[in-house]
Amino acid sequence: MFLSVFDVFKIGVGPSSSHTMGPMSAAVRFLHEILHGDWPRPSSAQVARIRVSLHGSLAFTGIGHGTGRAVILGLTGETPDQVDPDRMDAIIDGVERKMRIEPAGHPTYAFDPAQDLIFDRKQPLAGHANGMAFLALDRDDRVLLRRVYYSIGGGFVLSEEELAAKDRARPSTSNRPVPFPFATANEMLEMASRSGLSIAEMKRANEEIFVDAAELDRGLDRIWMAMDGCIERGLGQDGIMPGGLKVKRRARAIHQKLEDDWQRNTVNPLLANDWLSVFAMAVNEENASGGRVVTAPTNGAAGVIPATIRYYLKFHHDADPRSIRDYLLTAAAIGGLIKHNASISGAEVGCQGEVGSAAAMAAAGLAALMGGTPAQVENAAEIALEHHLGMTCDPVGGLVQVPCIERNALGAVKAVTAASLAMKGDGTHFVSLDACVETMRQTGLDMNERYKETSTGGLAVNVVEC
Repeated sequence: MFLSVFDVFKIGVGPSSSHTMGPMSAAVRFLHEILHGDWPRPSSAQVARIRVSLHGSLAFTGIGHGTGRAVILGLTGETPDQVDPDRMDAIIDGVERKMRIEPAGHPTYAFDPAQDLIFDRKQPLAGHANGMAFLALDRDDRVLLRRVYYSIGGGFVLSEEELAAKDRARPSTSNRPVPFPFATANEMLEMASRSGLSIAEMKRANEEIFVDAAELDRGLDRIWMAMDGCIERGLGQDGIMPGGLKVKRRARAIHQKLEDDWQRNTVNPLLANDWLSVFAMAVNEENASGGRVVTAPTNGAAGVIPATIRYYLKFHHDADPRSIRDYLLTAAAIGGLIKHNASISGAEVGCQGEVGSAAAMAAAGLAALMGGTPAQVENAAEIALEHHLGMTCDPVGGLVQVPCIERNALGAVKAVTAASLAMKGDGTHFVSLDACVETMRQTGLDMNERYKETSTGGLAVNVVEC
């Protein structure tokens, strides 16, 4: 089983990897299908209109998550990693005004968002909670092409056929064999023991089957630059976040107070926790506002890993910025195992799969940088994930704001605590990471759909919207 570090960490835009980045990518993929797909094209018929229906979680919380906006952007040819956040409103306004889309290389298609973008809460699609149906119609509204896609978390998109074939293990990666094909944490530890390599070194060897070392390092540095830039943007912004809940950004004001206390050398026993929290909140406030973020492993959990890295750089006197590459490789190895054996999608398993996975990845990466053995790294990941088991996904108003922003802050605190606990031991522990991941999978299956990113249970129905 191989999932690239660049599949785990994707640069895109907020507020949700499954509700924003996935649908945008699906729309781009449908455009490609129209021109290049293998489907019967009647000689006299031409695609004149496109219609999209959103189902399941995408229908229930898609408005708050910006799913409709993402679909429109994708249908104009914009991709999550390349779209300019400052131009998105203008692009969408143009489509709404003209009621047409004009993707490069295509003829113009009719598309009226008020009529052709349907949030269908009554009819879920069978394959996954995040389902989308794209239709290409002729001038008489006859269906020429229909494709169903599923946004399965972390920005990954599978077609109906791919999902049925259970192709999740390799959503975008070549099938070429890798030197360390671990599919479970136990296999990972066995390979590390036999080879004498760290988890990061094994992951690097796998990655270098597909890219050379210099390209890999450039890609890892680009991921960290995007994460770090997101923290800085979040720390520099204030005001009300969009969506109607009137939730204020808090990271800037908290950061200023922490800076003032830092300059005065004010004694604060919670200092590290406070900095962790503000770094994570800065990222997720930026995500909630539609800014550029990195899936880590999802947008809803995007703050945990960057916050933990910034904590490491600020509080560990021997921190080497170049070691961030090993952090990301280690974290990606753990994230790949969780995705392969369970899920990172809130719509599938609740927030244990999002913030819980992010905390496990962050704890593993930090333990590795602290000199942990592979067994200690695996232990750190297990501790962090174990203490997120059962966490529901119940965003108020369908927005990635409450409780998501603070939840990332606490996820980062748990990650650092888990790494510290693991480093106090020798790697021997009672519950294995594999057992914990399987427990998360089973818990997700048992969890009521109201608590899986539908905003129909939990805080989403018990908090009065202002």
